[in-house]
Amino acid sequence: MSLALRSSLWVAAQFALIALMLAWPGHWRVGLPAQLLGAAALALAAWVLSHNRPGNFNVRPQPKPGARLVLGGPYRFMRHPMYSSLLLGMAAVAAADPDPARLASWLALCLVLLGKSSLEERLLMQRWPEYAEYRARTGRFMPRLRRAR
Repeated sequence: MSLALRSSLWVAAQFALIALMLAWPGHWRVGLPAQLLGAAALALAAWVLSHNRPGNFNVRPQPKPGARLVLGGPYRFMRHPMYSSLLLGMAAVAAADPDPARLASWLALCLVLLGKSSLEERLLMQRWPEYAEYRARTGRFMPRLRRAR
């Protein structure tokens, strides 16, 4: 399977699951947990966009031609903060109406983003050899907990 096709399938699965979560009928109750998750998602997304401009990142797992590797801001703590923001936002949707189908879709979205990020990381290591060291010390979707010395 070609890289372009694999990439397109990951993106299609991601957007299909987001659409399913948003369109699934239910009884929305936007309580405090959903509000806090949504606020965290928006804050993280704003922080990401302040360090990695939209022209630099790609919805597809391949780095754009001319892209630069960003290691500051939220990327100092996690390798895929925009995916983390998306997962927080969709967790807010699931918390607003915790229907089993919506929760299952959120778990499937976690798996899709795990697969998509794995492909992306292989491509990032090919493009930027220093990415391997960065990957070894930085969490994928959440900051790594450091042991006290």
